[in-house]
Amino acid sequence: MPPVHPEDSDPRTDSTASDVDHTPAEHVPLSTEANDEPDAQRHGVRRRDLLFAGGGLAVGIAGALGGVGVARAATRAAGATPTPTSTAGATPTYSLQRFSSTMVTAPKLDIWQKSGATVSPGYLFATPQTDQFYPAIYDADGTLVWTDPSGTAGTDFRVQQYRGEPVLTFWSGRSLGGNGQGHGVILDTAYRPVGQVFASAGLQSDLHEFELTDEGTALIASYPPRPADLSSVGGPKDGWIFDCHVQEIDVETGKLLLDWHASGHISLDESYEKVGSDGTSAGGSYDPYHFNAISADTADTLLLSARHTHTVYSIDRATGDIRWRLGGKKSDFAVDGDAKFAWQHHARRRSASTISMFDNHVDTSDGTSRGLLLTVDEDAKTASVAQQYAYKNHVGFAMGSMEPLADGNVLVGWGTQPYATEFTADGTAVWEATGLGKTCYRVAKSEWTGTPEADPDIAVAAAKGGRLTVYASWNGATEVDSWRVLSGATEQDLSVAVIAKKDGFETTAQIPAAAQVRVVALDASGATLGTSRVIATA
Repeated sequence: MPPVHPEDSDPRTDSTASDVDHTPAEHVPLSTEANDEPDAQRHGVRRRDLLFAGGGLAVGIAGALGGVGVARAATRAAGATPTPTSTAGATPTYSLQRFSSTMVTAPKLDIWQKSGATVSPGYLFATPQTDQFYPAIYDADGTLVWTDPSGTAGTDFRVQQYRGEPVLTFWSGRSLGGNGQGHGVILDTAYRPVGQVFASAGLQSDLHEFELTDEGTALIASYPPRPADLSSVGGPKDGWIFDCHVQEIDVETGKLLLDWHASGHISLDESYEKVGSDGTSAGGSYDPYHFNAISADTADTLLLSARHTHTVYSIDRATGDIRWRLGGKKSDFAVDGDAKFAWQHHARRRSASTISMFDNHVDTSDGTSRGLLLTVDEDAKTASVAQQYAYKNHVGFAMGSMEPLADGNVLVGWGTQPYATEFTADGTAVWEATGLGKTCYRVAKSEWTGTPEADPDIAVAAAKGGRLTVYASWNGATEVDSWRVLSGATEQDLSVAVIAKKDGFETTAQIPAAAQVRVVALDASGATLGTSRVIATA
């Protein structure tokens, strides 16, 4: 008897075999960002070409996942040799794990952990790209915890606070080859939508940033094209640029509170991005700024990262003026030689004197990316390296993230190299996940308690000796300790067949043949958390 599973259609369905290995044909994996290569000749292919080669939801962020099968996330033993890591010329591979009880699927991770090392508590939040970017939560062993069953595309997936409560947030929409058009999504601990944030003034929210503030607002970017004279940078006089906007939106009301645009404050000559063949039409606009990180800094300033100017900006929220520039051609700071960064992502204020970022660093002689923590003296106008985090010559040409964790460790996501590495504060690598799809925009780590509104999932298949194999899972449930399997001749006459300890995302158990089966999720005390529907086996 084949597995009996829910018959509801799922947009993420795939008929291929379980754990199929995928190797992108391109030498640099697909990216959500166009023209993210500072030197197209060096890397052999432009970022936009890679993106459009991927197909999917509006070229690069669409498609469907799913399938039927049983697989577990692979975990390397503590102290084992680290998973081989690719350098700039290598091609990452990944495989998908599939399950019998549910149609959801996600990349299967390989985990290395340094012998005797302790990693920071919490779950890994990522958006691994297969045919599009999907939000997914994994535990420290690489086991899938949750992925969006709707098949919603997403970037910038993480835990934030809204109205004093923990929520999941991500950007959802379609990629246009370097930027996006979509909106922000907010889910509660039951994975129910509690808010959506849309750009205002006729714009659409870009894929790079969805940042909630303590004041109940959201900071987002937008990339509207507009006419511009590009003759000063080698482009057409009647040209087009992406005039990057920063908007602050009240989450509850949707009211526009701030709308700041780059062209009014940042000249084209600050950009390191070459015009090339871009800038001739609205659809092929030149991207001189490329905003990829926005956050509230002080009470009256924003911190903004523009990848294509190699600069972090402090923006006065009231006047819109640039208070200072860190890095780039017009830096207000004297930046030490080893502190210089390029094509950076995910810049954040960490203390009054420190700023962190992911330094893609891809146009320098060493060609190694790094998580970078800078000591920034705003009075003396100096910047120096406080600490840096590099490992195995990882190179993230695009995307990437750096997050200091609560216990002092640091998590780095390598972007177009789909890895996540955890370091101790002194820069020692202690944990790494590989297999995060073709690329992974950012990664984050947080504590999280998920109590899904949906019921647990179940499937049943025939086993040897006239027995049944029961498959149980509950997408997003973090408190399940074991599964009580009930069986009987009728739905009204079910009794306990076995109690099985939870084992990964999907737990399997064998029971004697029965006409009706259901599963009950139990917590560590044996209390009921949720109950599946009843499956008729004949």
